[in-house]
Amino acid sequence: MNFLADECVPAEVVARLRADGHLVEAAGAESAGAPDDDVLARAASSGRVLITADKDFGELVYRLGRAHAGVMLLRLPGVAAAERAELVSSVCRERTPELPGNFTVIERNMVRVRRPGATSGSSPKTAEDDEADHGSD
Repeated sequence: MNFLADECVPAEVVARLRADGHLVEAAGAESAGAPDDDVLARAASSGRVLITADKDFGELVYRLGRAHAGVMLLRLPGVAAAERAELVSSVCRERTPELPGNFTVIERNMVRVRRPGATSGSSPKTAEDDEADHGSD
């Protein structure tokens, strides 16, 4: 799978996904400090799922209706780097078909996949949530 990792994505996550055979481009490598809108557009134009820990991308996708090829939001505060990398790797392995074109939120014990509505810019109220327990605590 092809990903664009936002600057806020830990290096351990990028390294793990690459080790798993995914193509991961680091957003900061070419355009450090780029606005979120530009990062999202870059991922969309290259057909890459954006990986980020920045909740502002939810506003861009849902409130402003920006185009995207998929967004994976990491909500893993306080999770050790190795565990964070393992969680993301596991989601990518187990839910590959669901990631492109959807907004996926990864938390320590839950993965939510929000599918866009029939038209672009649909609100979260009309999107379908698919919740599944992930991991064990």
